[in-house]
Amino acid sequence: MSPQELKTVLEAGLLSFPLTDFDAELNFDPKGYAERLEWLQPYGASALFAAGGTGEFFSLEPGEYSDVIRVALDTCRNRTPILAGAGGATRVAIQYAQEAERLGAQGVLLLPHYLTEASQDGLVAHVQAVCRSVQFGVVVYNRGACRLTPQSLLVLAETCPNLIGFKDGFGDIEKFVAIRQTLGERFAYLGGLPTAEVFAGAYKAMGCPVYSSAVFNFIPKTAMDFYNAHAAGDTATCDRLIRDFFLPYIALRNKGEGYAVSIVKAGATLVGHSAGPVRPPLSDLLPAEVDHLGQLIAKLGPQ
Repeated sequence: MSPQELKTVLEAGLLSFPLTDFDAELNFDPKGYAERLEWLQPYGASALFAAGGTGEFFSLEPGEYSDVIRVALDTCRNRTPILAGAGGATRVAIQYAQEAERLGAQGVLLLPHYLTEASQDGLVAHVQAVCRSVQFGVVVYNRGACRLTPQSLLVLAETCPNLIGFKDGFGDIEKFVAIRQTLGERFAYLGGLPTAEVFAGAYKAMGCPVYSSAVFNFIPKTAMDFYNAHAAGDTATCDRLIRDFFLPYIALRNKGEGYAVSIVKAGATLVGHSAGPVRPPLSDLLPAEVDHLGQLIAKLGPQ
């Protein structure tokens, strides 16, 4: 798949990032992961981000990373495009991106580098180095320590033809509008805030109708129902689901640091598709919190 073909895929439909399955000893469970992808397949996500943030990329060993991407590609081949997560220091991110390309992924999501603050020149050099190391499409995730300006993105757009996507994880309306108006149709724009459904309407109004859904991992029918209502302009359905499910869900998610991933794994367990526990430094939900989540899910009906 060429970078421009990938850009077209990312400009419509619901995106998601599957959980990574671990067993009780916190080892990667390839069988469980393949079964998860098969379960989610019929619901029709446009593309999946394997070993992304919700897939606990940050906790995977290099060999495990290869295994995760390989299983995702083998399971979803010729059905759903797979973008692999890549991140860390520049040379490490290059190694991950090149490994994903070698394995046959359709593209890569460049996750924020870890901890170190950087100048705009440094961020541009980082993204350029990763883009130039591969041929397939790259989506940059503007989040955490990676906060690219419109001017920096213009430089990247001119120097990196395979940089085809911009995922926003800040929610800064002024900055996003400036980026969208400055770059126009050069990129596919993706909403990337946690529990993106709550922000989907606002992003659509800014020219970004596509987002990635975490809850697709455990309530895929509801996630697709919400996206279809969002795409059709059915604000009544979107408002009802935000009010009845997403806002209480966010309140629960906000009870613990790192719960944006942990709550998704808890949800998968509750609906009978457990991905096992999260790896440290993340921690699982408390029993009472799991019970509360179960009550919210039950109100949605069969998935």
